[in-house]
Amino acid sequence: MSILSFESRGKWGKSSWRGNCSGHVYKALFEQYQPKVFVDPMVGSGTSVEVAKEMGIEAYGLDLHGGFNILRDSILQSVGKQADMVFSHPPYHDMVVYSGQVWGNPHADDLSRCTSDEEFMEKLQVALLNQREATKSGGVYGLLIGDLRREGQYKSYQADCIARMPKSELSSVVIKAQHNCVSDLRQYAKMKHLRILHEYIVLWTKPKTTSVAMLSDLAMMARQQAQALKATWRAVVRHALITLGGKAKLDDIYARIASDAPEQLATNNNWVRREVV
Repeated sequence: MSILSFESRGKWGKSSWRGNCSGHVYKALFEQYQPKVFVDPMVGSGTSVEVAKEMGIEAYGLDLHGGFNILRDSILQSVGKQADMVFSHPPYHDMVVYSGQVWGNPHADDLSRCTSDEEFMEKLQVALLNQREATKSGGVYGLLIGDLRREGQYKSYQADCIARMPKSELSSVVIKAQHNCVSDLRQYAKMKHLRILHEYIVLWTKPKTTSVAMLSDLAMMARQQAQALKATWRAVVRHALITLGGKAKLDDIYARIASDAPEQLATNNNWVRREVV
């Protein structure tokens, strides 16, 4: 099934842990993929590991609040072996702040304390690459992630994750209905857009490659991202030319792009002139 919905979180983990995922979600994943070894590098209150052990799966749970830092420590080295499935449930940027609020003191490498969406996605990509390394060839790695709307802007984190990881390895995107959210108790004025009542389970399958080939895979990912960036700029420039009648002076094109794509221009204004020239 490509849609999951469980109103009950089940007996696993701690109900007091903010953002805790229903244990029935993990049970469904384990029944589908039948992993012998499972790792959750952002285990939170331990729901996933409790479900896995109950089903007879060898399971390992790691987390920042337990001393494991997914941005600095190797999952593979910490566990000591590769797993059939490495699955995480990271914070959705700063929707719920964990270090210093749910547990312990504020931590600089807490994904929920990122200062921008770009910082969050860069760190989340590092986390996913760490998960990928700890996954056996032919095994599955992935995450449960939700989107965020704030001040009129929609942040599609699942789409960004898919864009940043190898296209050839994407194997499944499952929609998970959200239940029992804190926001359910709040009263809202009439909203322009529909409320976000779902999350995504995004899964990739690690190909059967050697460790040497992994470096090639990472290089391929870098090339894909560079090509995507170049394609984005090309589209922006072409649209500017369309609005200007198909032909215009460089300064006019540049001014139009500054109006249409201020965020891209702020990131790298040299791209524009190279694409136009």
